[in-house]
Amino acid sequence: MSSPLMRAVADRRSGRRALAVAFALLLLGAAALPGRAAEDDQYSVTVKVDATQDIVGKAREAARLDGQRRALQTLADRLSGGATAAKLPKLDDKAITDMVGSFEVANERMSAVRYVADYTFHFRPAEVDRVLQKAGIGIAGEAGAAPGKPLVVLPVYQSGAMAVLWDDPNPWRDAWARRPPGTNAGTSPTTGAGTGAVQFAVPLGDAGDIAVIDAAKARAGDAAALAKIAQQNGGDEAIVALAILRGTADKPGALEVTVRRYRAGQPVDVHADAVTANPGEARDAFYRRAVAAIAADIEGGWKKGPVPGYDQQGSLTAVLPITGLDDWVRVRERLAALPAIRKVALVALTLQEATIEIEYLGSVDQLKTNLAETNLDLVRGDPLGQQTWRLARSGAPAAR
Repeated sequence: MSSPLMRAVADRRSGRRALAVAFALLLLGAAALPGRAAEDDQYSVTVKVDATQDIVGKAREAARLDGQRRALQTLADRLSGGATAAKLPKLDDKAITDMVGSFEVANERMSAVRYVADYTFHFRPAEVDRVLQKAGIGIAGEAGAAPGKPLVVLPVYQSGAMAVLWDDPNPWRDAWARRPPGTNAGTSPTTGAGTGAVQFAVPLGDAGDIAVIDAAKARAGDAAALAKIAQQNGGDEAIVALAILRGTADKPGALEVTVRRYRAGQPVDVHADAVTANPGEARDAFYRRAVAAIAADIEGGWKKGPVPGYDQQGSLTAVLPITGLDDWVRVRERLAALPAIRKVALVALTLQEATIEIEYLGSVDQLKTNLAETNLDLVRGDPLGQQTWRLARSGAPAAR
């Protein structure tokens, strides 16, 4: 017969085990984010799987691997828009698994050796597009959004430490909003002639828009908010066009523009450019010319090539102190929105810290500069000189 003290100790241990289990379940859910119905995401594919092995566990794994390979082929055929099957490069199972953001299983049936189910795979748009581009497979409608639907532009403007979207003054947004109806991305900055290939839509910034997204969410790449604002304004894709002012509000010297493109709320592409003011150029004329130049770049698929200085790439592992799962999710969104970062992969997670692998473009110094924009300092984490890093927080986010 146990004493009250022994029962109390057992209860505390049971509580800790329950907390650990709950946290693990939340982690699994976070790793599977974002989960969307296939009909709402053109990068999702549902396939039937059926495999037989000597034990059902092996059959289940074989079915998943075969299913994701067939789903990727189906997705490539759909995106290319061709009458014949798209010819994908030879990819191993791990490479395809890395392209899958999450998956869902329905209608499972199994015996001792056979496994049957319906799998819905949610692929990562940027990873799929990269593979298709390397294989020389064109994506139907790549220059713009879905036929008949506009690209929804969110012009975020930063002067000093403050970034704004709906608040005034935002001359960058004003210039986008004042583009004449029917003037498209192909508009020449000198002739004013439009090609008509892409339509842009700039949200009005009414109560409905303000309730969905703000400058901080736009900069952080908030998937739900971006998908919602695009839908509210008649599109499937949203573009966050962040313009950082160099100079003064009355006499702008240049705009450093980073354009991040999102499809169904997920990042697809990122590019950067700078537009310099001409001597004696009026402020409003400068902003109109900057909008025309960036819009033309978007329509042209940024044919000028990668951003100077980002012609190399690398990866590193870093430890990030966190206060809980919500904190980790917020920081992950901020990291994924940075132009220099290609991928953030979770290696390990505890209640106090997250160990992550970062794939980045450019040098480590350029990565440090990008991280500093989100008030994160990349520092050596091991005094013995091992190849480990830590992400230290330097203050509150600048955007608001």
